[in-house]
Amino acid sequence: MDTITYKTALIVGAGVGLSAALTRLFTSKSIRVALAARETEKLGALCKQTGAAAYSCDATDLSDVTRLFSDVERDCGAPDVVVYNASARVRGAFVDLVPADVAKAIAVSAFGGFLVAQQASRRMLPNRHGAILFTGASASVKGYAQSAAFAMGKFALRGLAQSMARELSPHGIHVAHFVIDGGIRSAVRTEPPDKPDSLLDPDAIAANYWSVLSQPRSAWTSEMEMRPWLEKF
Repeated sequence: MDTITYKTALIVGAGVGLSAALTRLFTSKSIRVALAARETEKLGALCKQTGAAAYSCDATDLSDVTRLFSDVERDCGAPDVVVYNASARVRGAFVDLVPADVAKAIAVSAFGGFLVAQQASRRMLPNRHGAILFTGASASVKGYAQSAAFAMGKFALRGLAQSMARELSPHGIHVAHFVIDGGIRSAVRTEPPDKPDSLLDPDAIAANYWSVLSQPRSAWTSEMEMRPWLEKF
């Protein structure tokens, strides 16, 4: 079995939760990390801790995404691991949703994933090497009440991942979608004492992402579901 090595990772929609856990994991394995977000100020401490580089980017804007990849390629090298973590929600009764707000949410959750993945795959195809990972949610497989916009965006992202996996896997690009079916533990979101491990540990999620990245090509995973014991299927 050939050992798959990665040199540069780009995480789009970066924050201080799962993205931070992935950044720490990747840098511990000597992978250069670039982080992209609309607002990069929140990433300062993480960049200082890990040596990651931060870039401002609106993932729904083609010119922004194109510029992002050019800048990362110039500064860090062409990314051979790209993670799309961005998403947006619009909550409320279906009949009261503002169409413009719904369109914007779907653009962040799904269309931005398309733009980022297209730029990534164009750089990976010539080398027949790379991985594109999409972060999904409970709404990727379950449409909840008063969450129509989020469900539409996440269902679309999952469909994008499935289509890409079938098209790009024969060319050496590993495409995988992750269903994060539950809440993620954070400094401001902790489990009650009587329900330990009822939230997903971001470091444990990151470890599962790495396990998929480490798979031999003969047995690639295209989707993984993760949920704590509290969640109902």
